[in-house]
Amino acid sequence: MLLLFTTMAQEPLPYASVPEAEENYSAGAIVSRTIDGLGFRYYWATEGLTQQDLVFSAADDTRNILQTLEHILELSKAVRNAVEQRPNVRPQVSANYTLEQLRIETLTNLKIASQAYKNASDKAFNNFDVVFKRGEKTIPFPFWNLVNGQLSDAIYHTGQIVLLRRIAGNPINPKVNVFLGKLNE
Repeated sequence: MLLLFTTMAQEPLPYASVPEAEENYSAGAIVSRTIDGLGFRYYWATEGLTQQDLVFSAADDTRNILQTLEHILELSKAVRNAVEQRPNVRPQVSANYTLEQLRIETLTNLKIASQAYKNASDKAFNNFDVVFKRGEKTIPFPFWNLVNGQLSDAIYHTGQIVLLRRIAGNPINPKVNVFLGKLNE
């Protein structure tokens, strides 16, 4: 399915650059910084995508860029849900998002989650379970599963977007510097 682009008057999207680093290395600061790095990568991986890019896939039996973006959105919801102590309800309800809506919602989820984790005490992480709910059945997993699950998966898939758009002929901005978390001058 093709999505139409829309223009919305709004504040600038977060993560055009990585926010300033915290002065401490608490669990919350480290998780927050990891999310911020993901947000920066996602911002630039999705900046300037075209309608043609969205339907591009490496092979007929693989996800296209749009489907990958939809998957990353669901992963970002899980990252946010854990810190807000909300379940991930299954089955997921499908929605037809525009590229702009996908970017806004994903980046907003990441920004809210980053701030919440940054402000969380080390002890609070014991309450940040990843919870799946299907009907009456609820299955919790410890926060560690979020690190090697949804958070790592979102980083992985963001890299796929970068690769796919390069193959499609629309590479990301060459000034993106993921090490410094900003655009090179």
